[in-house]
Amino acid sequence: MNHKIETNKAPAAIGPYSQAIKAGDLLFISGQIPIDPATGAFAGDNVTEQTKQSLTNVLNILKEAGYEMSDVVKTTVLLQDMNDFADMNAVYASFFSEPYPARAAFEVAKLPKGALVEIEAIACKNEGETR
Repeated sequence: MNHKIETNKAPAAIGPYSQAIKAGDLLFISGQIPIDPATGAFAGDNVTEQTKQSLTNVLNILKEAGYEMSDVVKTTVLLQDMNDFADMNAVYASFFSEPYPARAAFEVAKLPKGALVEIEAIACKNEGETR
């Protein structure tokens, strides 16, 4: 059975989707844009600040579901401009440690609300098992 995960420490869904769905040991986190849930505004106007907020939103959803960043096994990063990859990557590396999750990164024409970055994640928590 699937369970909806929702927290007020991440932005509310802006469409017909859930912040996250827990299915068995897997947690599927919808793409997080850099909205600060306390203000409803972007956390900054550059990819560094926006990546930090997007990953903070991912972290807060993980925590709500009883997961940690170390449980993340796959991410997808959407960038409005691939020239921002190095700056995004520097912030991204500060949120994860070895073994890093598998990842894909794409440049896209446009992101919701004009964001510079959007990050989705899949986490897996096998009780009693460590990575």
